[in-house]
Amino acid sequence: QVQLVESGGGSVQAGGSLRLSCAASGRTSSSYTMAWFCQAPGTEHEFVARISVSGWSADMPYYADSARSRFTISRDIAKNTVYLQMNSLRPEDTAVYSCGARSGDYYGTRAHEFAYWGQGTQVTVSS
Repeated sequence: QVQLVESGGGSVQAGGSLRLSCAASGRTSSSYTMAWFCQAPGTEHEFVARISVSGWSADMPYYADSARSRFTISRDIAKNTVYLQMNSLRPEDTAVYSCGARSGDYYGTRAHEFAYWGQGTQVTVSS
């Protein structure tokens, strides 16, 4: 089983920045996809960004429209860790941010197609 642990959330004023981390452990495959999702109160997971995690392939980052100009997803293969650099944060970004993982390449944005999930980390953006 794969375990995912997020960190880096917190409270920030509008326009500020946060860097989220998602560390994977357990029996990870040699190639998989990791993604960030957000979940506001009373809602389901919403796609934010994804990235391919492999030592021999391009990272192929992909973003939701709302995140593309402000967020950057990156990976550290050696650490089995994915990051989400969040800049120009807005109050509407307030949510629990969770990372998900699935084996192989993935080109969609569906939360239910990710088999492994972390507990989430709270991001609160004040106006």
